Formats: sequence, C-alpha cells, structure tokens
Amino acid sequence: VQLQASGGGLVQPGGSLRLSCAASGSFFSINAMGWYRQAPGEQRDMVAAIPYGGRPNYADSVKGRFTISRDNAKNTVYLRMNNLKPEDTAVYYCKAVIWAGGGQEDYWGQGTLVTVSS
Repeated sequence: VQLQASGGGLVQPGGSLRLSCAASGSFFSINAMGWYRQAPGEQRDMVAAIPYGGRPNYADSVKGRFTISRDNAKNTVYLRMNNLKPEDTAVYYCKAVIWAGGGQEDYWGQGTLVTVSS
C-alpha cells in the first residue's frame, strides 16, 4: 500500500492551494483519511481528518479556511487551502487508516512542502 501526495508549492499570503493524496496497492478498504503538517522544529499536528461516510473535523487554526474531502471511488483525499498564511508553511503529510492483508494500519504519504511567503 502506498500513499502519493501532490500539490504543494510556493504561494503568496492570501493565496490558495489544493493538495491531493491517492492510495494505491492491494487493500480491502480505507477508513479515515487525513492531513497533518510539520513545521521545522515542531511536532507533526493534525490539520483535518475525514472518516468514511462521516463528517470532517479540523484544527482550530484552519477552520473556515481549509476544506477536506475525499473521493472513495478514486481512493483519494483532498485538502483545499484558502487564505493561506505564513504560519501555514510546513510539510504536509496525508494519512490513511487502511484494512489490508495484515489488518488495520496507518499509512503515511511522503509529504509535500507548502511555503506561504511574499
């Protein structure tokens, strides 16, 4: 099982980006999917998460600016980020809770860098 994230880049404050993360490989089902971020020297924190068939939840710092969604047919989770701020600068990682041959496990994508700067 692999998660492939994409969509990061350099954007000015107030700008927007959309991150994507697709799961591939052999597995039975995907439960929760989410996005985390890690700034230099800081711990990795949850940004947004969405369970299968459930309602998303967000970190307080991104509520009203970020939207998480998923396309179950494509095994893909998205993060739409609007009104980006310099403090949003971080490496963003996707995570999926996946039922595969060995049971339910957490899988992580490789990370994609988002830089918000003028």
